[in-house]
Amino acid sequence: MTEPQRRPGGLMSFGDHLDELRKRVFLAVIVPVPLMLLLFLFASSIRMFLCAPLLAAMRANNLPAQLTVLSPIETITTDLKISLIGALVVAAPWVLWQLWKFISPGLYQHEQRFVRLLLPGSGALAIVGLALLYWVMLPLMLTVLVSFSVPPTTVLDANVSAPLATASTPMIAVAVDPVAPRAGDSWVNTTARELRIAIPVAGEPGRVEVASIALGHPGPLVSAFRLSEYLDFVLLFAMCFALAFQLPIALLLLSWVGLVNPPLLRKNRKYALFGVVVLAAAVAPGDVLSLVVVAVPLYLLFEFSIWLIVMAPPSRVASGSVLSKFGDRFGSGASREGNVGDE
Repeated sequence: MTEPQRRPGGLMSFGDHLDELRKRVFLAVIVPVPLMLLLFLFASSIRMFLCAPLLAAMRANNLPAQLTVLSPIETITTDLKISLIGALVVAAPWVLWQLWKFISPGLYQHEQRFVRLLLPGSGALAIVGLALLYWVMLPLMLTVLVSFSVPPTTVLDANVSAPLATASTPMIAVAVDPVAPRAGDSWVNTTARELRIAIPVAGEPGRVEVASIALGHPGPLVSAFRLSEYLDFVLLFAMCFALAFQLPIALLLLSWVGLVNPPLLRKNRKYALFGVVVLAAAVAPGDVLSLVVVAVPLYLLFEFSIWLIVMAPPSRVASGSVLSKFGDRFGSGASREGNVGDE
């Protein structure tokens, strides 16, 4: 019986290991730092991208699409946080690559195959989870959550409403701002739900700037959402979804150490479904549609975990024949179809 072969390169002394560790740490850190500075130049665009679901939810609930900033440094500190987290996320593959370059010489060939399967799979699942959160879950959740803070709308018949006796000039309601307003002109922008007034610019005769007042619903509650608190909410949910979508990787690892197997998981499907529904009910804002949108992907992850365990048992991963099993599975199906056709 032959001894498993380690990666070529020979044995390293303790000092060589320290030098290699110092080199990999330096290479891992040297990328995120300038990347954070680069992302800070585009932080405002990234901030607007993250705020877009909330702004759309506010418009859907007939609220002015504005977020509140309560301190002079809130915007810049928020941009710094976005830049730092964005740099860590974008540089994560490079950092993991440096970690891999450090530990791979000490692994046997079959052990390296396990890591090569887990790391790309974990990253792909995290990306799928974040995409589902941003384009599906956040719009649904925020639309429902924002609606809870909106007072009932008072609707009047415009044809029977008497004009204001004190109005010297009628105020117009437009969807798009006038092209060349004069100083003192005022109008209601129905798209942004704002009262806008053209005021003269000091020291620049003949030029005006537009000031605005957000128009909310009359009532005891005023819906004003703070920028930093909303972004903290989004980042927390992003972390939760990225971790939740690691379920197939976690179950695959448990199957490799012998704690779970496909028959056991299939036998406990009803308990998995119950747990998924409970988790979705805790995360979803309360409506049935959001509950379904959260529960279905999570349960599909459970079923995908069973399929992944069947397709990637430890023996095939160690021998490097996982891809051949995919070929055998689909190839055998194709050959069966061909045999039926020949008959």
